[in-house]
This record gives sequence, structure tokens and C-alpha cells, in this order.
Amino acid sequence: MENFQNFNSLDLRVKSKEEDWLFTEEPHSSRRQQILRKYPEIKKLMGYDPSIVYIVSAEVLIQVFMGWLIQDCSWGTIFLLAYCFGGVLNHSLGSAIHEIGHNLAFGHSRPWANRFLSIWCNLPIVAPMAISYRKYHADHHRYLGEENQDVDIPTRLESFLFRHPITKIIWLMFHPIIHAIRPFYKSPKPLTGWEIINTITQMGFNGLILYFFGIKALVYMLSGTLMALGFHPLAGHFISEHYLFNGGQATHSYYGPLNFILFNVGYHIEHHDFPYIPYNRLPEVRKIAAEFYDPLPYHTSWVKVLWDFIFDRNLGPHARGVGYLKEKKEE
Repeated sequence: MENFQNFNSLDLRVKSKEEDWLFTEEPHSSRRQQILRKYPEIKKLMGYDPSIVYIVSAEVLIQVFMGWLIQDCSWGTIFLLAYCFGGVLNHSLGSAIHEIGHNLAFGHSRPWANRFLSIWCNLPIVAPMAISYRKYHADHHRYLGEENQDVDIPTRLESFLFRHPITKIIWLMFHPIIHAIRPFYKSPKPLTGWEIINTITQMGFNGLILYFFGIKALVYMLSGTLMALGFHPLAGHFISEHYLFNGGQATHSYYGPLNFILFNVGYHIEHHDFPYIPYNRLPEVRKIAAEFYDPLPYHTSWVKVLWDFIFDRNLGPHARGVGYLKEKKEE
């Protein structure tokens, strides 16, 4: 169960464009400064860890092997395997792309190596997204909570349309597609050479899978991506990270066993505080600076996160932190 203390249920109904929230300093910057003043040794945790190469390479090769293995399976078996196994690996690779996007595999001195590794991770995901994701994710960190810059924040149309439990389930099912399209609508950026390389490489891989293993192998990989990033227990992390489960706290961490699969993406407050510390050192950050993190509400179940998101009327696409909000403006 979630460790949510002093929970204040908020009425987050969509209103006009007038300000509904008080704007304050972005919390991660100030907490980072406080922690480093007290624990300067945390700087030693910063850097990169190339060992992630072995993990993601094993996952990519397993997915290729699965593409060969399931060629003669029934469609029902394919979709079941995609949801329970292939999608889990693809979601793990997506989290690795997030990690590598921060140059945490080979460091900032070798950006090209990080880009190539992220494209390698992208292969079983089928849709070319690694480089575009990195480009827009940088804005998520730089402009966290700014409605027109942070492309992770749902649009006002999403907030208006998906407010009932049934429509919120539909939104979750189509979340991978919505999340992929939203950045190009909210904050379009010029196409880069790396994105072209990503797309050409991905299309070539897709063609090889189709030629050697057939349509079922490609469907297995693509459906796994869509299902595991949508209405799936692992996808609870998309909701747990920045939705307003506890008053005005705009970022939450998750401490549970599924962090093992998703490269500690659940240590999300710690990650935003220190985005240049590799995933396997984030638990050490929390351990060293325990008095800064232990009092903060956190999640222990992504399934519970999804349940609350669907059935709590105060939660939904509209319940995202905007403008580093802390409390509701007095009328």
C-alpha cells in the first residue's frame, strides 16, 4: 500500500486558462543544493556505468530469439506472450533508453556511443522512438511542470475527454500512442540526423524480422510494446511519477520489486534531484540523504496506482502538476 500521509483530496476539475495554482520554485533544484551542502560525497556517485550494455543486449537478443520461436504459435499465444513476457522486456528496454538518454551508459564525452546504444535498445520496440524521446525528455527535466514546455503533461483536450473510469481505461490503453504524438503537437522541434538514423535502422530491422520470421514475430514485438506501455502493471510508473496523489507534491518515488525490471525508474524523486547519477546508484542517494526522502509520500504498488487513477474522480489526465504547484489558490 502507498505510504501516503496527510493526503488532501483535491478538486482538480479543468477550468479556464486563469491560474488555479500558486507557482513556487522547482523543488528538485533546491533539494539538490541542500543535499550536496550536507553530503558532498554524493558527487562521487555521479558518472556513468557501461555495464548496462550487457543487460540490454541480452534483452534485445532474447526478443529476437522469441521472434524466431513463436513463428508457428497461435495468435492467442502470441498476444499472451507479448503481454506477459515480450512487453515486459520492451518496457525494460524503454526504461534503458531513458537511462541512456542521460548519457549514463558511456558518459557525456561519448554522446555518439550513447545514441547508438539507445538505437540498439529500440530495435525490439519496433517504433523508432529512442532519439526523439531523448530530445523531448530533456525538456521534461528542464521545464518540469511548465504546461507548454513539459510535453509529459497531458493536453487540455485529454484532461477534458478522459475523466470517467471507462474513458480513463481507454486513455491508458492508448497511452503509448498519445504519449508518442503529444510532443510533436505541443512543442514541435526540427528533425535531427540522429532521428533519421534511428528511423532507417529501425525500419531495416523490422524488414529483416518480417522477412526471416514472418508477420507474427513483428506483431509479437509491436503488440508487446503497445500493451506493456499502456494498460499494464509496469505502466503504473508513468502515473506514479508526477500525478498529484498527495496534495501538491508533483513528483513521487516508487519503492518496490518492479524497479529491478525498469532500471530503478521508481526512484524518481532521486532521479530528478540527481539526473546524472546512474540507476544502480540511486538507492545509495536515498540511503545517504535519508532525512530528505523518508518523510516524502511514496508508492509501493503500481497496480494500486492504476486502480486509484481509474476510480478516484480527483485523478486522471487532469491531475498533473503544473507550474511546480504547491497548493491551490485561495478564491
